[in-house]
Amino acid sequence: MENNNIAVGLDIGTTKIVAMVGKHDAYDKIEVLGTGKAKSLGVHRGVVNNITQTIQSIQQAVDEAESASGEKIKDVVVGIAGQHIRSLHHSDYITRSNSEQVIDENDIERLINQVYKLVMLPGEEIIHVLPQDFKVDGQAEIKTPIGMYGGRLEANFHVVVGQVSSIRNIGRCIKSAGLELASITLEPLASADAVLSQEEKEAGVALIDIGGGTTDLAIFKDGIIRHTAVISFGGGMITEDIKEGCSIIEKQAELLKTKFGSAWPGENKDNEIVSIPGLRGREPKEITLKNLSKIIHARVLEIVEQVFLEIKNYGHEESKKKLIAGIVLTGGGAQLKHIKQLVEYITGMDTRIGYPNEHLASNSDSELSSPLYATVVGLLMKGLKDKDKKNEVVEEPIEKPNTFTEKSRPEMKFKKSIFEKWGEKFRDFLDNAE
Repeated sequence: MENNNIAVGLDIGTTKIVAMVGKHDAYDKIEVLGTGKAKSLGVHRGVVNNITQTIQSIQQAVDEAESASGEKIKDVVVGIAGQHIRSLHHSDYITRSNSEQVIDENDIERLINQVYKLVMLPGEEIIHVLPQDFKVDGQAEIKTPIGMYGGRLEANFHVVVGQVSSIRNIGRCIKSAGLELASITLEPLASADAVLSQEEKEAGVALIDIGGGTTDLAIFKDGIIRHTAVISFGGGMITEDIKEGCSIIEKQAELLKTKFGSAWPGENKDNEIVSIPGLRGREPKEITLKNLSKIIHARVLEIVEQVFLEIKNYGHEESKKKLIAGIVLTGGGAQLKHIKQLVEYITGMDTRIGYPNEHLASNSDSELSSPLYATVVGLLMKGLKDKDKKNEVVEEPIEKPNTFTEKSRPEMKFKKSIFEKWGEKFRDFLDNAE
């Protein structure tokens, strides 16, 4: 991609792989130039378990996106999820040699680097180190310590950890598909960027992204990510239950779920029946919608209760009070009929469905506003943001070194350096693993 203003998001999911090419329009909205979608054959519960099939699916999605956009795709922003992801909280500090010097981005980077050196369980790798809040010489609840004076700089961190082998396999699939890895980000963070407003993040909100193989949770409060979790159930498990419970093939089960399925069994009458064609001349099967809803309800209940347990673990019993903006549902599973009502009933929290349309240009295809595309829109947004930062740093003239505007510049450089550092660290990690 010769055009520096274009980025590509690649969502490697359990049921589908989506590539989305886009750029910012004159109003700073995302103009989607093309998308490509392929059935995901080599991924199970967010983890690559067949590299060859995953490479083929990636190539198919990328080829389709190239044809639709007329752009040659070279690098992609990839999302990572899967049941191997876990998160932990960690506090750390550094002692500065000269407390009379102002704290700058180098001090923060030194502190973050220290956290990256934490010893993890065998076979695990740190993916993200996300600062929560800082302390300077004991003064707490500082959001940005740059420009302050102090000898001891402390911070609370949200650390996201994943399996080395799973991360490496994604990197290998990208490389083997003839692509470069621009950056890698946690999928619930990408989905959050696409469907949550800054006000919701400030007030406190839980994002539940129901995918095919996993359900991702991200909790925000005071504009900062506070908790992430991946639950190893998703929409695919609901389809599997319908397949087993009704003795039908997977394709029919998926169709039944999307066309007639409901998470609320009370609304279907006993006499509502759907007929499924039999296989190879066999008699058609008759399935009551009430029975179908009971099967779906049981599995959705399990997913929502697991997620709610994570929310309660984050804030104990006070989570309802803490998360003023309640719950936002997104991902393919959020399209299930009456799921919003069921989540509200179980959790007692305000719930809405999250659509990524707020960030898309007004002339975008209406299909792209579906919760199904929340993650890939978020990945594309991250890619465009990173490109903008790179372009800003290159283009910015060096003048007036002591003006007020210059003082805010280290913050921008700090954000860029963290992105670059992680990108380089991950690429080195993949190269060394070869």
